[in-house]
Amino acid sequence: MKAHFLTWQQRPLTDGRYAVVFLNAVYSRVRLAGRVISVPILAALGVTENGQKQLVSLPLAAAEATASWGGMLTDLQRRGLPTTLLVISDGHAGLTKALEAWPTVQVQRCTTHKGRNLEDAGPVDARPELRRDYHRIIYAADGLAARAAYEACLKKWAPLCAPVARSLEEAGLDLLTFYRFPKAMWKSLRTTNALEHLNREFRRRTKSQASFSTEASALTVLFGLVAVGQMVFRTIDGHPELAAFLVKEQWSHAA
Repeated sequence: MKAHFLTWQQRPLTDGRYAVVFLNAVYSRVRLAGRVISVPILAALGVTENGQKQLVSLPLAAAEATASWGGMLTDLQRRGLPTTLLVISDGHAGLTKALEAWPTVQVQRCTTHKGRNLEDAGPVDARPELRRDYHRIIYAADGLAARAAYEACLKKWAPLCAPVARSLEEAGLDLLTFYRFPKAMWKSLRTTNALEHLNREFRRRTKSQASFSTEASALTVLFGLVAVGQMVFRTIDGHPELAAFLVKEQWSHAA
């Protein structure tokens, strides 16, 4: 499996065309120098033109820093990955900064992660009201209604709780990018849940193991979940509408 993974991780990507790419980190406990530490594995999951999800890359990283994410993005380009249309991320500062290297790509911030950030920034007793206001943004009828709800939420919470307003502004309109896509796809595009599922499965299948002896062994196990078919990714919601949308966006021609 280790040799299989190394071949896979170094393969050319010129034939892989992904309209959407999910980016997130999966953490594993590894024993190094007599200590058990949490090590990030950076994960990229692509969505093909017919809606199929495919694991694209799984590099190890010393930390979820800009240099690590930037190195991953550079490696994907070096191996010939065609330009994607949309990247969905959890908003980690290192990844957000690294994505500046892909200026033509649209970015969708995970609405689940941002929702947690907002609740953490506000008073506990205000969380139900804050959650309602936030849901008006991410579950709006369309992009125009979402933009109005965003502005209203920002205006309301700025004087009530400045940290909440700052957290909302930090994500900005990248929270609303999914509204540009077909409505049937919104559920799949507003969060990084596709990769969170991989993370949960990895943790579930390794929960009896306190830690891995090496970083490479953790990586091989994670890759093996997908490679041997123990975990299968669902086709993205709304995939029948994706191909026509991509033609309309002229993404196929641009790519």
